[in-house]
Amino acid sequence: MSSNKNEVHLAKSDPILRALMKRVKLQPLKLRKNYFEALIRAVANQQLSGKAAQTILNRVVALFKSNKFPTPQEYLKMSDMKLRSAGFSNSKVAYTKNVARFFMEREKEIKRVHKLTDEEVIKLLTEIKGIGIWSVEMFMIFSLGREDVFSYGDLGLRNGVKKVYSFKKEPTIKQVQKIVETWRPYRTHGARYMWASLSLTDKENKNKK
Repeated sequence: MSSNKNEVHLAKSDPILRALMKRVKLQPLKLRKNYFEALIRAVANQQLSGKAAQTILNRVVALFKSNKFPTPQEYLKMSDMKLRSAGFSNSKVAYTKNVARFFMEREKEIKRVHKLTDEEVIKLLTEIKGIGIWSVEMFMIFSLGREDVFSYGDLGLRNGVKKVYSFKKEPTIKQVQKIVETWRPYRTHGARYMWASLSLTDKENKNKK
């Protein structure tokens, strides 16, 4: 187990999580510094599996001559019909173009988003129609590297808590909060362990000691 202060804190505060940490090794988190791409990815992942969303994103990128992720300006020039042909629904075409317009119109604010508090980031980015709190929470974790984020609206995290803490049915928000609050100020790190737990077999998960 790593001696990083976040893992030391989690191990001391939560014995069940400590047992999981002995069996699961997290890979270093590579932050997505292209903020536009990160939010487009967040929209793509809404109500879809990661694999399905990635397939659609690959098709979207293939629409552009550079075969690289487009800039907001390039994205706005792409026809809605072609984006739909890549797999985006009508609503996701609209939402992703809302993101592109926001990045063009609010460029100065986007450039300093890393300096904002979590609450300020949520307030700013949820101004974009189609970007909700879950999308911003994913952005704060995977692009800004914020250490104390836990998305209560994330199905994978709820399933992870259910599995690791042996709930017979999906735990309530209050039950999840009671567990997760002990992880502060490193809830992001605990969340990553919950996601990682989903790949464990039932036998591996039951072997808690």
